[in-house]
Amino acid sequence: MPNLLIVAHAPSDNTRMLRDAVERGASHPDINSVTLRIRAPTDAGPDDLFWAQGVILGTTENFGSMAGLMKDFFERIYTPCLERTQGLPYALYIRAGNDGTGTRTAVERIVTGLRWRAVQPPLLLAGEYHPGFETCCEELGQAMAAGLEAGVF
Repeated sequence: MPNLLIVAHAPSDNTRMLRDAVERGASHPDINSVTLRIRAPTDAGPDDLFWAQGVILGTTENFGSMAGLMKDFFERIYTPCLERTQGLPYALYIRAGNDGTGTRTAVERIVTGLRWRAVQPPLLLAGEYHPGFETCCEELGQAMAAGLEAGVF
């Protein structure tokens, strides 16, 4: 049974709704054999990544980059995970007030160093918040869980 880790920085009602939408998608009734673990960046560590066969990362855009707590997560897991999580499939969503490109670049630099494998382009949720963002996040969660369940990733 594959394990899916969701590490999401959700400091506001809107970002919590996005995280919940990812979880809803990943727990879709048609997906029967994927175990979920949802963690805030402050609570996630190397053992969570060793447990997982896939990870979804969610962050806000802060000052043109990823949230500081997400960066802290990467700093704590980088060395212990460097050799043990190569090839880990991941997906990324970014809640951006601007365009999210700085955040995307910052995260991609780190996951490239970890040698994780993107299973889809990052989901950039930019500008004014709107409920359609939740639909996109739900689809991301469902696609990731379905891919793990089917052995595609």
